[in-house]
Amino acid sequence: MDTSILEDIGLTGAEIKVFLTLLELGSSTAGKVVEKSGLQNAVVHRAFHSLIEKGLVTYVLEGKRKHYQTIEPKLLLNFLEEKKARLEKILPELEAKRNLQEEKPRAIIFQGTRGIKELLYLMLETDSKEYFAYGGPQKAHDILGNFFWENFHKKRINKKIKAKLIFHSSLEWWAKELNKLKFTEVRTTEKDFEELTETITCGNKVAILIYLDTPFGFLIEENLASESYKKFFELLWKTVTTK
Repeated sequence: MDTSILEDIGLTGAEIKVFLTLLELGSSTAGKVVEKSGLQNAVVHRAFHSLIEKGLVTYVLEGKRKHYQTIEPKLLLNFLEEKKARLEKILPELEAKRNLQEEKPRAIIFQGTRGIKELLYLMLETDSKEYFAYGGPQKAHDILGNFFWENFHKKRINKKIKAKLIFHSSLEWWAKELNKLKFTEVRTTEKDFEELTETITCGNKVAILIYLDTPFGFLIEENLASESYKKFFELLWKTVTTK
């Protein structure tokens, strides 16, 4: 089971292991969870305490012993919605603090799979209705996964951002799927394409992504740079034929 999503919503490794162990056991004492999970007694009790505070575990007293049990897994969505609502409440204050900066950074580095996902979603935070990208390789799909890319393009389409994409020929199969969508036009090529990089422009933003095993990317916020990359893209677009 891929438990990384549980980390993404804020659970620690110990909390995840205790939660999953308790799911398998059902209503259980701490001793049974310690035995099955292989975690130390103190670690399990700390995890129980934090999971109870988060509303993910409950307990009943039977005599002097506590019997713990998890909430229904589908209720994790409520936990996620609550975190989202709390974040939305303080967003105006966070934005106000950011606006106090005398000069906003024009270049930012994003590292790791999660960082690359944040960078890509950030590219859609714009009033622009045009999105250009070239160099998308198969490895980009392998690293970020089909679920991410489907949701990414769904969000783009919902924002009515038109995309022109040039992929490496290794992604011809994905190009055919995307070409079925609204606001989307994809072409593939083998000409002088490095299979590890992708360059994207949208609005005044330019993103350069390098898909190594641990991917990283650069975000540049600069109108002149963005316009330059767009002109280069249009020249490249004319040399690539649709398959």
